[in-house]
Amino acid sequence: MSAIEALYIFDEHNTCVLEHVWNGRPPSAQILLPLYLAHQSPRPSLIYISNTNPASLIYSIVQDRLLFLSPSSVDTDPLAHLEFLHRVADVLEDFLGSPLLSQKIETSYDVIAQLLGEMCDGGTVATTEPNALRDVVEAPSWMNKLLGGVGLPSASPSITPSSSGAFSSIPRQGISSNANNSNSIAIPWRRNNVRHTSNELYVDIIETLHVTLSPSGRPLSAFAHGTIAFTAKISGVPDLLLALTAPGGAHSLASILQLPVFHPCVRLARWKERPGELSFVPPDGRFLLAGYEVDLLGPDYLGRAVASPKMGMNLNIPASVEVRTGLGATGSDFEVRLLLDPKFASKGGLSGGRDAFSKPTGFGAKAGGTSSHPIVEDILIRIPIAGGVRNLSELRPSKGEAHYSPGDSAVEWRVAGRDASALSGNLHSSGAGVVATLRCTVVGAQDDEEDESGGAGLEIKAETWEYDDTGGAYQNKKADKESVIDEKNSVDRSAKRIKSNRTLMPGSASISFQVKGWLASGIKVDKLVIDTQRSRGVGANMQPYKGVKYLTVSKDGVEIRC
Repeated sequence: MSAIEALYIFDEHNTCVLEHVWNGRPPSAQILLPLYLAHQSPRPSLIYISNTNPASLIYSIVQDRLLFLSPSSVDTDPLAHLEFLHRVADVLEDFLGSPLLSQKIETSYDVIAQLLGEMCDGGTVATTEPNALRDVVEAPSWMNKLLGGVGLPSASPSITPSSSGAFSSIPRQGISSNANNSNSIAIPWRRNNVRHTSNELYVDIIETLHVTLSPSGRPLSAFAHGTIAFTAKISGVPDLLLALTAPGGAHSLASILQLPVFHPCVRLARWKERPGELSFVPPDGRFLLAGYEVDLLGPDYLGRAVASPKMGMNLNIPASVEVRTGLGATGSDFEVRLLLDPKFASKGGLSGGRDAFSKPTGFGAKAGGTSSHPIVEDILIRIPIAGGVRNLSELRPSKGEAHYSPGDSAVEWRVAGRDASALSGNLHSSGAGVVATLRCTVVGAQDDEEDESGGAGLEIKAETWEYDDTGGAYQNKKADKESVIDEKNSVDRSAKRIKSNRTLMPGSASISFQVKGWLASGIKVDKLVIDTQRSRGVGANMQPYKGVKYLTVSKDGVEIRC
């Protein structure tokens, strides 16, 4: 039986914008959606629905706030089915543009119908590579929409007539429209007869940091998830070799890169024989060449930490935070410190007094963002606020801007690029790690009640005053005793308030930033060459333009526990 039966796409208002059935008689979108929404959020990617006839499995993904649902009445491979949904979402985004909006789907159903027909044939997964689909389906353009709006035929290959038949103009995968052309090779992920006026090759390596630090500052976990994005704009069928390197060499690279995943164009035998070398024939345009994971602490970190409890932190992180709670006379203040790594700042020094944390402007901006001159920017510290906090009476940042409104779940402290530049200069002169602080005062429910009641208030007590014959003055016999009691009550109230404010302190803080020209793992591109013997249609003397960029992103990735 067929594996893929139908596809339903819903917008953010749970309105069905696309309903496509390949095989069988699956439940309709109106029946399937309430059964899916009946499960509590977060909903899993695979849900078994027993109250349909027959019982169905619902596979789902969410992309750009659009819900993709696909039912199946038979037991199929879940990973294969979910991967097909991801391929459909990526192909629609490639043809219709990013982000994928419901309006684009509603206005381009003719193109989507052709894509779904090519990607799945009667329920069997067929062509899913965007380059191969572009040979049989033309991407929508403003000219096609204009011609269709006035009633004229568009240039879609599936409806353009020809002298030999209605469908003879559609080039199928692996079948060249010109048999004498030596560049027409059946490669599933690359279009035939690719031509570019300017030949360019770009490599973008992006790493995302996920670091968790204990209250003492020692790392609990530190991972970097990397993605190698490749852009090939070169004529013919080039055969490329991309070599990666690490600080420890090729053997170190094999141990650093964990859980690697590759595009189907990569020759796995070459990678296994020589780790770090990627040999492949690229698709045309931009695509994801590979992905990997790096344990920044090393696989034996836990053993080393147990053997040496006083072992210091060996993480090369440009920026981190430190939180101090329970400050002030009543313990209602907390302080967040921004720390910049002095070693990292000294590595990225720029001419003219600028360094890794500065953002070059004017003519000097071209020198920043490279491996020799990295730039750290978009520093944002986020401090979650406890649910019992009614308000923050004071926000006192030494640098940057801090924002909080009653009802917000966190304080956001942003340090601009010019402030980071000044901070890094002070860091060089002082040699200290802390360069900026943010101090906040919390207000809880108890503080609000005291403010509304006017504090302790004026108490009227019935007291007896007696005349002292010897001293000739009126004296209160209970004055000394009550002063001791009031002092004790004041100490008790202060201790109670400190204990109450302890529950209002933040439990963690995270920092976001991005570094252009630097990777946390230390991986770099050693070389990128074209194998002229294996390539087809590529001139022997052609020298394409090559560009390499490194980017490290921390989206609330560095977290410190309190």
